[in-house]
Amino acid sequence: MWKCPKCGREFSRQHQDHYCVKPQSIDEYIAAQDEAVQPRLQEIRSLIRLAIPDAEERISWSMPTYWKGRNLIHFAASKKHLGLYPGDDAVAHFADELKDFDVSKGTIRLPYETDLPSELIQRIARWCYDSCAAKVQKGFEKCSS
Repeated sequence: MWKCPKCGREFSRQHQDHYCVKPQSIDEYIAAQDEAVQPRLQEIRSLIRLAIPDAEERISWSMPTYWKGRNLIHFAASKKHLGLYPGDDAVAHFADELKDFDVSKGTIRLPYETDLPSELIQRIARWCYDSCAAKVQKGFEKCSS
């Protein structure tokens, strides 16, 4: 067992990445990340905000999240990439445009050493927002149905 010297939590893995104090806002989340990735996090945040300005920013699943009646899209810093989490349906919908990216169920991995695909990120965020609104309009109580 490894015990974090800052918060005292115990983990089975040595030097386990974790938050000693869970961030309460996206600003806190970004500030808690390595300085080298903070500009990239600010960039993706700005792109998503431009695409879906009506969505509320919050922390969900310990990740920056955009919410409008439900979680629409998340992003998070990882060691080797920036993760974008729009969900399974969005990844399937944009599959042709994502063929050059490392994707898996609901996840798009964006390497730090490459430019962010700004237009694509904004279209994915907007698609998530619009698909939620369409489901609500059709009478679903929640957009995840």
